[in-house]
Amino acid sequence: MFEVMMYDGGVYRSAELYEMIEDVGGVVLQSTRSSQMLTVTMSIPGEDKPAMEVLCKSIGGEVKSVPLAGTEIAVVGCTLGRHHMPHPICDIAEQLRQYGSISVVMGLARGRGKATSQISKTEMDIIEEYDAAILMLGNFKQCIEAKRDLFKDIGIPMILVTGPMPEGLDGDCEAIIPGVGRKAERMRTTEERKKLEEIADKVDEVLRSKRKILEEDPLFVHPAELKKLLEEYEPVNMSLRPAPIVLHMDGLRVKIPLGENIDYFNTLEIYGRKLTDIARITESKINDGSTLIRIKTRSEVEDMDRLNGTEQ
Repeated sequence: MFEVMMYDGGVYRSAELYEMIEDVGGVVLQSTRSSQMLTVTMSIPGEDKPAMEVLCKSIGGEVKSVPLAGTEIAVVGCTLGRHHMPHPICDIAEQLRQYGSISVVMGLARGRGKATSQISKTEMDIIEEYDAAILMLGNFKQCIEAKRDLFKDIGIPMILVTGPMPEGLDGDCEAIIPGVGRKAERMRTTEERKKLEEIADKVDEVLRSKRKILEEDPLFVHPAELKKLLEEYEPVNMSLRPAPIVLHMDGLRVKIPLGENIDYFNTLEIYGRKLTDIARITESKINDGSTLIRIKTRSEVEDMDRLNGTEQ
């Protein structure tokens, strides 16, 4: 069984780390460099974990467990204004990163006001590009309950973070975590740090349920295998954007334009099949500089094969 772990340390002697990952048959899920610091999320065979820990410590880095590795999660506020984008949103996003996820912070255009709050179709489509979303609401119970329309139709797992505990919203989201309202300072106390861990643990629990569903009908190819193939493509390899390929539970986000690279995606083959036959490839709703790849399940590919065989 493979285990996911994160190396956090300096760039010095990092070549030894990459070499060992390759030697044990592991995969680099994510690699982020900032100046002379390096963070590498990797998936390696469980029996090689002790040896990897020894190497990471010998080159001056730290190793930790990252249960949310291979996911991208949105942390959403009602607006980008100071009234709705308080410090806890950034703290939650950072806590998710500590658990291995790629997290992004976003705000709705017209989410303010108990009676006037709304969400557009484009905003819903953007949120649904992620594996899960955390929606941070406010300190007033009636206002929270009135904003049900902001999230009830979103098709990915939704976790609400609120001040008071609302009523009647359980059926519209996967989890509700009260006790975190709007505040004008960072979450630094012991109790506040425990609350951040509670939120990240709940997200992990929700996504574990999603993984079990995927295990019942596995993806045709693991996203990490496809990532390894895409890294050889020059526009991806030469990209200066941070994390040019981001893993999702059911695919990946590749930070290159679809329009300029459509021929590459249409001709790319993996395990003797064209990528377009085993995945859905679309342009990101955020901007035209990213491409989303949703990998089909094995049953979907088998159904397609049977249908094509019948037509022939």
